[in-house]
Amino acid sequence: MTVSLIRRSLRYRGFSETARQTRAAFAVLTTAAVTSAAALPSMPVQAADAAPLKIGFIGTLSGPGGALGQDQYDAFMLAVEQKGGKLGGVPVQVLREDDQLKPDLALQEAQQLISRDGVKIITGVTFSNVMMAIHKPVTSAGVVLIGSNAGPTQLAGAGCSPLFFSTSWNNDELHEAGGQLVTDLGFHRVYVMAPNYQAGRDAVSGFKRDYHGSIVDEVYTQVNQLDYSAELSQLQAAQPEAVYVFYPGGMGVNFVKQYRQAGLLGKIPLISVSTIDGTTLPALKELAVGAITSAPYSPDLQNPQNTQFVAAFSKKYGRVASMYAAQSYDAANLLDTALASVKGNVSDTQALRRSLAGAKFESVRGAFSFEGNQFPRSGFYRVDVVRTGNGAQFQAKGPIVPKFDNPVAQQCKMN
Repeated sequence: MTVSLIRRSLRYRGFSETARQTRAAFAVLTTAAVTSAAALPSMPVQAADAAPLKIGFIGTLSGPGGALGQDQYDAFMLAVEQKGGKLGGVPVQVLREDDQLKPDLALQEAQQLISRDGVKIITGVTFSNVMMAIHKPVTSAGVVLIGSNAGPTQLAGAGCSPLFFSTSWNNDELHEAGGQLVTDLGFHRVYVMAPNYQAGRDAVSGFKRDYHGSIVDEVYTQVNQLDYSAELSQLQAAQPEAVYVFYPGGMGVNFVKQYRQAGLLGKIPLISVSTIDGTTLPALKELAVGAITSAPYSPDLQNPQNTQFVAAFSKKYGRVASMYAAQSYDAANLLDTALASVKGNVSDTQALRRSLAGAKFESVRGAFSFEGNQFPRSGFYRVDVVRTGNGAQFQAKGPIVPKFDNPVAQQCKMN
């Protein structure tokens, strides 16, 4: 097999990221890229009989959010395996890094991938605070960054970069669909909850943009909080018509279990995004039945690419594909098309960028193309958790049709 996996363990030196550390890491990344380009001005990075093309993968692979990053990684590697260990006809070596949901550690890992390993492409990235830490240093070093989950709204607007692509969504957009869904369901008084970090704040902002009712309260909880009993008591006292939440990974498992135990699921409708999904339903099982989700993906979407992907993912890994897996599988197929176009030569960054922007590939989500900000132009769906003879499963109920254009993309001015 031509795929090689390299695992590393970097010593972690604390969570706080000082301005000095950021500037130093940024300088190393930029210097390494400039030095490499100056030394080999006319030679392609990948030749036909050279060593495999190195691709960096950074994701959250441990802790409460580890299942999300693992799905991203597994789906990416599934696509590589299906193509015989190649992307675009080029043998590839995927260098995997676990950021542990620590932005400063992710920055160190990105630095190593670029300065030591010479990668010209990095993909993955699970959480938005990690993406915000590495985005500018990576793209400023002339390295293409393809996000397959984290989508900070700033990067879809004024903070966009010609070398950043996403196969997921921006945070506001994901929750604008949620706001539209709750509006369509006819709920006029809604209680909103999310963890207090970048994606959580973006979630509430996006929801409020397309929800046309009254927000009873918006509550921000600690990241990876375990006990929601106090917040659930406050929620019940507020007597909302429905509850809208964003709790990815282990946070979602804990919240939904406690919501059910409090007797609220079935009494106060629960609508969520990235809370009950392919990574959390196996733990929740029938406790989640009755919940409604707004999602960019469902494993029962009817198109040939998704049908074969879901079957292959389930056969190899023994679990149902999640949206994190779907988005990363798309990232691999996007790269496959682009690398074929440039014949594996990633030394010409602008040619690679043009190939990515214009790539035509079969997405598991259906029709796929990029907006001007290089985020996908693709749909969202109402997906319910239903009881079947095989236990709790997802059932797509139809597309969510937004009534308003996303204003964020208009703020992006590409160089």
